[in-house]
Amino acid sequence: METADAAELRALLQWYLDAGVDETIGLYAVDRLASRPPEPVGVPDHRDAAAPSTAPRPSRPPGQSAAAARPTRASPRPPMLDADRPVQDATALAGAATTLDALRRALDSFDGCPLKRTATNLVFGRGHPQARLVCIGEAPGAEEDRQGLPFVGPSGRLLDRILASIDISESDVFISNTVFWRPPGNRPPTSAETAACMPFLHRLLELIAPAVLVCLGGPAAQALLARTESVGKLRGRWFSYQTPGLSRPVAATATFHPAYLLRTPQQKRLAWRDWLGVRDKLHELGASGRAPAIQPGSVPV
Repeated sequence: METADAAELRALLQWYLDAGVDETIGLYAVDRLASRPPEPVGVPDHRDAAAPSTAPRPSRPPGQSAAAARPTRASPRPPMLDADRPVQDATALAGAATTLDALRRALDSFDGCPLKRTATNLVFGRGHPQARLVCIGEAPGAEEDRQGLPFVGPSGRLLDRILASIDISESDVFISNTVFWRPPGNRPPTSAETAACMPFLHRLLELIAPAVLVCLGGPAAQALLARTESVGKLRGRWFSYQTPGLSRPVAATATFHPAYLLRTPQQKRLAWRDWLGVRDKLHELGASGRAPAIQPGSVPV
């Protein structure tokens, strides 16, 4: 039987969960909005001041100038710029992977993305390793973090229903995100976090070599297509995705993220048009992923 204190603690924890607080990053809360007292102007800080030395200074030899007698000090070395180190390490690890399983193991050993330190699980991807269609979202959520699989929450169930409605089975699709770990509190990933994961994502697409790539939401489209427009302006258009490891360009497009459709159901009509375009593009490219050759005397539709 629970004591009154235990029952109160359980009720408090439940209140936090209902409010959306589902993880603890630090041991103590930090009020980052609290103002700091102003620093005194013109008053030396005696806490760090060294006590004056009473030892006699060594005399310099006769004829030696003061400049020559002054001890030489090596110029301070600039701090090593490590901003590109995670991307370089990621590129090396990803480039060495020849299968999706090897790529997943490389991600497991990669420590260059800060999100790994706060996430519960690596969220690599789900689907067929030779899928004709690849869908890429932005970042895993809480449910994805717990299960270690992308798009398994409400937005994932909506995406599965959309794919089934255009006759896309599990053997035809692979689903992942631009980052492979959940950002704390479901915040958007930073540009540095996305950059650290991009070599692995590029390698993932090279290993699968799909016929069609669908970017779910603006962040995924901007990261993979190098576009700055919003998804509302990118949707319905087709682009070419190409990396040195791909033998041919991949037909790529963008549409609304399923989570956005859950919040804004009136946009489902436009999203349905986008997915019908994806279905038509897959039919156009055929099983090989290339546009079918036009037979002599035939009229393309």
